Amino acid sequence: MSRTHDDPRTAHRIVRQLFTACLLFLGLVVGGTASAAEADVRRVWQILDYLAVDYAGAVQDGKIVAQSEYDEMREFAQTAHDKIAALEDKPERAALLRESEALQAEIAAKSDVAKVGGLAKALANHLIAVYPVPLAPTALPDLKLGASVYAANCAACHGASGNGDGPLAKQLDPKPIAFTDHDRARQRSVFALYQAVSQGIAGTAMPAFGQLSEEDRWAVAMYLGGFAHDDKQREQGQQLWKESQKVRDEVTGMDHFVRLTETELAASLGEEQAAATMAYLHAHPEALVAPRGNRLTLARERLHESVAAFKAGHPKEAAELALSSYLDGVEPYEQALAAREGALKDQIEVAMGQYRSLIAAQAPVSDVEAAAARVDGLFNDADHVLAASGADATAAFFGSLTILLREGIEALLVVVAMIAFLRQAKRPDVLPYVHAGWIGALAAGGVTWAIATYAVSISGANREVTEGLSSLFAAAVLLSVGVWMHQKSVAGQWQAYLRERMSAALGRRSAFFMFGLAFVAVYREVFETILFYAALWGQGNDGAILAGLGVGVICLVVITVLLLRYSARLPIGKFFSVSSWLVAVLAVVLTGKGVAALQEAGWIAPSALSAPRLELLGIYPSVIGLTAQAIVLLLVLGFFLRNAKAKPASAGR
Repeated sequence: MSRTHDDPRTAHRIVRQLFTACLLFLGLVVGGTASAAEADVRRVWQILDYLAVDYAGAVQDGKIVAQSEYDEMREFAQTAHDKIAALEDKPERAALLRESEALQAEIAAKSDVAKVGGLAKALANHLIAVYPVPLAPTALPDLKLGASVYAANCAACHGASGNGDGPLAKQLDPKPIAFTDHDRARQRSVFALYQAVSQGIAGTAMPAFGQLSEEDRWAVAMYLGGFAHDDKQREQGQQLWKESQKVRDEVTGMDHFVRLTETELAASLGEEQAAATMAYLHAHPEALVAPRGNRLTLARERLHESVAAFKAGHPKEAAELALSSYLDGVEPYEQALAAREGALKDQIEVAMGQYRSLIAAQAPVSDVEAAAARVDGLFNDADHVLAASGADATAAFFGSLTILLREGIEALLVVVAMIAFLRQAKRPDVLPYVHAGWIGALAAGGVTWAIATYAVSISGANREVTEGLSSLFAAAVLLSVGVWMHQKSVAGQWQAYLRERMSAALGRRSAFFMFGLAFVAVYREVFETILFYAALWGQGNDGAILAGLGVGVICLVVITVLLLRYSARLPIGKFFSVSSWLVAVLAVVLTGKGVAALQEAGWIAPSALSAPRLELLGIYPSVIGLTAQAIVLLLVLGFFLRNAKAKPASAGR
């Protein structure tokens, strides 16, 4: 008689293969490909920025004044072109390559500095629009820290006061850059300095300082920008910033400032006011943190750019900017907003999804503008909520408590079901694998927090991809486990199964499968919980957050004890039946959450619907998401129905 459907080892083997493949895919795609792509985009941006600044040292009045510099400009332009050609294939990439070729042609023709610099800057900005990556610090740069980092790592070459005359400068060719050179500084943004510190500069003695933390690199980049200005300019800039609304409107926040050059600002403010403004903001970056709590500045900026791109006939670019508006502008504050006013967070997600759907459908411009206006209004509401949330300890407490309970219970149900099953099967020897899985997930969560805080910035897209893929993987595993458990419950096969399991030790591979399922089920929730607490932390209510966390832990412990006691009293057949339905429902829920996360990351096309949103059940207003859940639900019902029909035949044998 065939054992294809009845032998649990067959199901375990299939699930283990799926588990291995999904984890490898998740690790390679999220941890490697996404990070490498972001690094390439940043590198191209740095090359173009460097070219725009240094071309003046190679060509003047149509003639080469430094052959080595000119050769370097041509090499850099070719490198930028090659790296753009190697980026992910998108419709707008062809336009980027044409712009890159035009830049190369102008350099070959020895065109004037303004033309080449303008083309390089335009290409760099277009690149970021098509391939959005985070370009700003996640926390306010600390200038005291920047001074300390500079003294320890930079002063030996660039000099104590940034004149390029450090003790080692005479030994270097080319000579170190003088940060006090105002003409060069006018062309250089804080992000360009950050990139130079992070990745070094090819063809020079400037190494990459990748061993420094993100915080250190942003701090020293901001500090370097102050060398080209004097105290008089800083005082004048302080006065302008205080009195001139026009000046404040030209620099909309930290995200904008770190990409802005003095030359670009001078186009709207004039040379003197631009220099004074930049001098003040380099010395006082805290001024860029709006007291009214306008934290969605980047989201609003990208949204407006998206509308402009759509009106200009570039729907692909508009879609990329709309995605960036959410991932880079909204999601960093999503958890804090959810803790304060979850309904508003849901409204923003739905409205953003509907806006992206209109772009994908190439709807009339009036419809797209109307949708953007609705999103913009929600951004304003969110700004007010976020501004008020910092002073509300009660909201912080309940937000912290709700977060832990919401994320913790979902993982708890899976782990408790596994523990209860092993206890019912009289297999305590396998319990250590389950415990190692969930404990390892907590430890991995701590490592994730440390990496995200001190080493690298986890982008919004990577967060959503990680959550989406892990949710779909867990859904696939739970679906297979639920079908198998239901088969045992309806056919009365659990008795034979328990005899087999009690007479022979559970295989090591199956035990490791238990470990893997416990790890994935818990880690995906820990990952999301970390993001929530990181968003809430540091707003002046840390004590209330810790209190909410403590109460949440106590509640989870009580729930765990109750679940284990109740499951122990269930007859084994009833236990199999209840557990099979529980894990099947969780599979449907996680399918909806996984699809929604991948839609937010841009991996799956948006398909927004005007329908109720029930996060608890993983139900989101999306055609694709609801269809996927319906398919999983039909599979569950189909398998369960087949198992029920097979019961009489099993009983007869």
